[in-house]
Amino acid sequence: MIRKNTPKNTTLITIILFSILFFAKSNVYAQTKAINPQVLDFDRICAGSGGNEYSATFTYTGFPAGTVFVVELSTNNFVDIITANTISVSDPSGNQKKILFSVPTNLPGSDTYSLRVSTTGFSSSKFVSFGLKNSFPIYYRAHDRQYTINNFSGSAAFCAGGSYTLTIDDEIKNPDSPLKYKFLNYNWYRDNGTTTLPTLVAGASGPSYTVTSPGVYYVETNYGTCSSESYSNRVTVTSVASGSSVTVVSSLGNPFCASTDGTVLTATSGNKYTWKKDGKDFGGNTRTVKATEAGIYTVDVDFGGCVATGSIDLKSNGFTASIDVADEFQLEEGETLSVSVTTDATSPTYEWYLNNNLISGATSGSYLVAAIGTYKVRISQSSGCISSKEFIFQAKGKAGPSSVIPNIISLSGASPYWNIPDEYKNANTKVMIISSNGDMVLDVNNYQGDWPQTSINFKNVNPVYYYVIKGDAGEKKGSITVIR
Repeated sequence: MIRKNTPKNTTLITIILFSILFFAKSNVYAQTKAINPQVLDFDRICAGSGGNEYSATFTYTGFPAGTVFVVELSTNNFVDIITANTISVSDPSGNQKKILFSVPTNLPGSDTYSLRVSTTGFSSSKFVSFGLKNSFPIYYRAHDRQYTINNFSGSAAFCAGGSYTLTIDDEIKNPDSPLKYKFLNYNWYRDNGTTTLPTLVAGASGPSYTVTSPGVYYVETNYGTCSSESYSNRVTVTSVASGSSVTVVSSLGNPFCASTDGTVLTATSGNKYTWKKDGKDFGGNTRTVKATEAGIYTVDVDFGGCVATGSIDLKSNGFTASIDVADEFQLEEGETLSVSVTTDATSPTYEWYLNNNLISGATSGSYLVAAIGTYKVRISQSSGCISSKEFIFQAKGKAGPSSVIPNIISLSGASPYWNIPDEYKNANTKVMIISSNGDMVLDVNNYQGDWPQTSINFKNVNPVYYYVIKGDAGEKKGSITVIR
């Protein structure tokens, strides 16, 4: 029997190979990498200027010190990834980390975002939110205040069978417009009243919506289930046919307080407008016109294929007044004329003027006109509807051969001005007045009997002036003495 001996070196090789395989396999197990997300303590993220910091906890194994982890967001199973904040692992012995992250401020919101933690070449499974969901709403509320649509008008109309487009007002019309944030989407609603929930308009997610049926409409910025103050005013949209009526509204109510500023009349929104006041053309092709007087205002509104008419019987709660003198009249030399004003104003006050100068002491509803010139009376109502009215009239003198150029002015008299016959009041006649010191105090053509307009310095004597009149009627010279 022959014995075959196994070489000792063969046994040694076997032991060495086994040891290599054992340690290699042990090293593979030691390098196994894993990221295990923990359950989130929220079921949605509603970020905004009031807060935008969130945390997610995860455990990991097999990653060396310095590993950088990234929070990733996605709505389509991470085909497209939105990266959030990052964190570096500085202590490889610790196997749990809480990563803080914030939502991108230009994030297109969605109800189906997923969240995971990744590092180079490796990604975790999805985080599960509170309520055992691995996708949940995430929104950044970039705009969180009220805004306007339809130029902030609460009404609009369209022809029966047609349509009307409601649009969010841009930044030019409203500085708080959400249109400055291009990534936002919107939900348009039809308001069904206080007892029924509003109806979401299917497929309307942009800044405009074309209405085809009457109703009350508004729009909200789409932040899913996140609460928000980002919504618009409501607009009542009606359908009209030719011959229907439109609404005309007075900004100051009806009746209104008449004034130079007036009240603004606004018609139902349409394409073209034709206004009339008491049957006569008034204003232009605008939706609004300014009215300063009472009257019946009508407007034809063209809605693009049909025309509807609206009107308002505008009343004034001001006052009326009249004067018993013509705009112009002749006043003989030495003659006087009593002028009176009649008014229904409450506690009226009166101011009388001659040649734009306030007549001292003339505060009643009548005045005795004794000098030629241009007069004005202002009547004011100082309680209730505060307003005023004015009347202007002119007293003219009669020219004649016997007309005399006065050489005395009494500042305390009925006519405190130097007046001359009308034959010298024309553009071809120059009137000059010179002081006793040789100063030219007046040099005009077409003098209208309104000198002096400034105070006279009497000192110790009555001042004396000299006049020169040159014109078609010849030349006249003389002196003027001014007395108190």
